[in-house]
Amino acid sequence: MPVDLADLKSGRLAPAEYERNFADAHPPLNRTQALIEAERCYYCYAAPCQTACPTGIDIPAFIQRVAQDNVRGAAEAILTANPLGGMCARVCPTEVLCEQACVRNTNESKPVEIGLLQRFAVEGHFANPGAKPLFERAQPTGRRVAVVGAGPAGLAAAHGLAWRGHDVVLFDAAPKLGGLNEYGLATYKVAGGFAQQEIDWLLSIGGITPKLNCRLGRDITLDSLLAEYDAVFLGLGLGGVNALGIAEPQVPGLRDAVDFIAELRQSAPAEVPVGRKVVVIGGGMTAVDAAVQSKLLGAEQVTMVYRRGPDGLSASTHEQHWAQTNGVTIRCWARPLGVEAHGGVLQGMRFAATTLEDGKLVDTGEQFFIEADLVLRAIGQTYEAPAGTAIALQSGRIKTDADGQTSLARVWAGGDCRAGGRDLTVEAVEHGKRAAVSIHAALTEVAHG
Repeated sequence: MPVDLADLKSGRLAPAEYERNFADAHPPLNRTQALIEAERCYYCYAAPCQTACPTGIDIPAFIQRVAQDNVRGAAEAILTANPLGGMCARVCPTEVLCEQACVRNTNESKPVEIGLLQRFAVEGHFANPGAKPLFERAQPTGRRVAVVGAGPAGLAAAHGLAWRGHDVVLFDAAPKLGGLNEYGLATYKVAGGFAQQEIDWLLSIGGITPKLNCRLGRDITLDSLLAEYDAVFLGLGLGGVNALGIAEPQVPGLRDAVDFIAELRQSAPAEVPVGRKVVVIGGGMTAVDAAVQSKLLGAEQVTMVYRRGPDGLSASTHEQHWAQTNGVTIRCWARPLGVEAHGGVLQGMRFAATTLEDGKLVDTGEQFFIEADLVLRAIGQTYEAPAGTAIALQSGRIKTDADGQTSLARVWAGGDCRAGGRDLTVEAVEHGKRAAVSIHAALTEVAHG
């Protein structure tokens, strides 16, 4: 039966339901819980959990400080290695990184809750505004660095450079700093305005001047930045969204999942329209966030559709279970054939069933239709090259060395726009951190040369 355009609407739930659905999905540990959990740690020498952390946080050291009720010391150990350690504690896939490496898995099949302990320490420090700052900025060097993109990579680079005494101008196309942390994560993962609280802490080191609503390629160019600054760091993210590869009519209800997630992050949930029946195309973290939040907004039926099998889903097993727990159906082995709309009203999607033959994805000949009044595209993003053609690319993203230096002198890059990464927040932070060290070394060498 055709759906009605009125089925795409906001305000489906009572105010109390929105408040409950978009509260913190995983409440933090209280002090007693944190002390008990910290005592479970073996404080391993050459700890495998630390090796598994992309930013190399000394996990046994910070957990031991938690056990000693030394929250400031724990936060210092975390934030020295990862200046966005609070956000990473909330969104990092710890179950496949540090916690998977925890030796407690061998004896108990239950790792130490490293992510929750990290969150306890960082947020405990932030909750004490009168505390002495953890970092003191070095004497000004007189060097100026432009950081383009205020997501995790750019923020980490800006902090590392300012800490070492350089003056940083932080450019971003959006009206708020934060990038993915502010616009791209599920609301229930970053409840309570934490993204901006962390940014306020990060900027408190001094020496960082934000310039918002300023887009590379429109308001500034790489050449103009190189003429004005001693070095440039590009943390541009991925601005393009992959198309479905089929005809996509301009109808209400067919939109990109990243835009849907961003709208929800910047609005009250009751104001965000959602369909009665929702289809999300894709199998990654963005697809899960869009699908779960559709259900939490009041959608009756939400289906994630992915063209390959369950083993190909890029969303972690933990995220897949989270989606299913929240009432999302995950349907694999199907690719989109067409968007069906009548009279400018979205009706749903037609799909072809798929299978693998000799390692190649092929259609089985079976087709099916899923009714929907909201279809969200979540099949990946691409680098749009706003920095121009002077920088070498690799597999469609910016090619760099291990420290983030590009093929163009005085230009570094990191985060999702950099080739070879895993598109993880914590990895983007490490890119920015390492680039800051490399840029500082280059500027110091120039100054002393």
